[in-house]
Formats: sequence, structure tokens, C-alpha cells
Amino acid sequence: MANTGLAHKADAPRSDREFVFTDKDFEFIRQLVAEKTGIVLNDAKRNLVYSRLSRRLRQLGLEQFADYCGLLKAGDEGELVHFINAITTNLTSFFRENHHFEYLRDTLLPSLLQNKADRRIRGWSAGCSTGEEPYSLAMVLREGLPESGWDARILATDLDSDVVAKAQRGVYAEERVNGISKDRLRRWFLRGKGGNAGLVQVRQPLRDLLSFQQLNLMHDWPLRGPLDFIFCRNVVIYFDKPTQKVLFDRYAELLPVGGHLFVGHSESLFKVTDRFELIGKTVYRKVY
Repeated sequence: MANTGLAHKADAPRSDREFVFTDKDFEFIRQLVAEKTGIVLNDAKRNLVYSRLSRRLRQLGLEQFADYCGLLKAGDEGELVHFINAITTNLTSFFRENHHFEYLRDTLLPSLLQNKADRRIRGWSAGCSTGEEPYSLAMVLREGLPESGWDARILATDLDSDVVAKAQRGVYAEERVNGISKDRLRRWFLRGKGGNAGLVQVRQPLRDLLSFQQLNLMHDWPLRGPLDFIFCRNVVIYFDKPTQKVLFDRYAELLPVGGHLFVGHSESLFKVTDRFELIGKTVYRKVY
């Protein structure tokens, strides 16, 4: 998800830019993004939008943003996918905000092992980006679950179809796993050789826990629950408060009372919903 952008005064188009980008163009793009994704783009995101979409204009051989907006207005579904992928950002890493994974390992998972009579564990990584978060979750589950007798699955989804495809491949540059312990690297990753030198691939036991799928959170969801936990981190900061309330209520419907919701370090459910209680650092538990 995008988290940077420089302010730009809403006046005449800048003459130093490669493409003409008018207020009308930006307003159309802003409305389309809100309609299709629920993300609210304020004026401070104008330069970011220009930067991201300029790449598409170059690839398509277009001369101005008005031409690109016309393409989107015409209902080109293929281009709409590229448009959404270009607008959204995917900043992530293995074990990012590690306190969440420590809580899962030390508190939530032992509780589930003790209390789940059906021996079934279900989680959702909503906004999985290129896969580092769900694979981190899978490592915690594999390391904490008994060798047999338990049925664990994690659904991993993202709005951006390109990053979902990358996540599903489970192949990363070696520098992406530098922060992972040597024991975990040996256990859960294969190092590339020859033409694949400098790459690592996630081992099959982790991949077996995960199902990847492109999903727009504003649309229908392919899961009914009940889920034991949901990770939705650094996603809702791009939604307005009414949209956040709808989203958190939908999450609550998938969780039993006592189910857990993990959000990002700059996110809060305060004055958005009372269906969850804060029990730790950006860790929430469903109340009703």
C-alpha cells in the first residue's frame, strides 16, 4: 500500500513534466481508485499517482493523462488490473513487526493447541503483498504445531495480482532473507545454484499451508469462517473511517468471540468499532 507522496498545488498543469496531468485527470483517477479499491487518495498523493501511472503511459505510447483516463473510462478490464497494480504499493519483509509473530508463537498458538477440540486452525493474511507475511506465519505454525494430527491453513490475499503471483512462486533474492536466523534459513529455504544463484525458494512444507488469491476487500469474500486470526496490517490506513468500520465489522463476522485481529503499527480501531478490545500492541480480540 502506498505510504508516501508529496503535496502539489491544484493549479495549472506543471510544464516540467513529461505528461500533461490536469486537476480533472487527478479527480477522475481519485474517484476510480475509491470506487474500485476503497482507498482514499488525498491531494498529497498527486505526485505519487503521476509517478506510478507515468510508467503505464510510456508502455502504452500515450501522450497525456487524458488519453489514459479515456482508456479506463472505456472499460478496458485488462488495463484496470494494471491500473490498480500500479497505484498500490507493497512494502513488506519477513517477520515485519515481529511482536505479532512472537504473540502468535508464545500466546495465541499455545491457547489454540489447548482449546481447539477439532484440531483445526485457520488464518487469513489480508494484504499479503509479495508473501513475506504469510510465509512468516507459516513458519511459526510449522515450528509450533505437532508433527501430525492438526489441520492448519492460511489464506493469503492481496488486491495486486502481480504480487500475489510473486508470493505464490515463493522465490526471493537472498538479501530479502538476511534478517532470518540461520536455523530457519536451513529449515525453510532452498538456496539457488547455477543460474539461480543469489535466490532462495520457500520449501514445500510452508507452501502447503498457504492458499494465495487475488482479492479486493471491497468485493465479496471467498471465505466463510470461522477463522482463528486475521492479519490485516498497514491496509486500513488508506481507507476512510466509514469504510474501516464496514471492513472491521466484516472481519468480526469471520471470527469467533475471542478471535484475534492484528493491525499495523500506525492503525487503531479506536472510535471505529467496539467489536474488538485491545489486548496488546496493535493486537485485538473480538468481544462480540
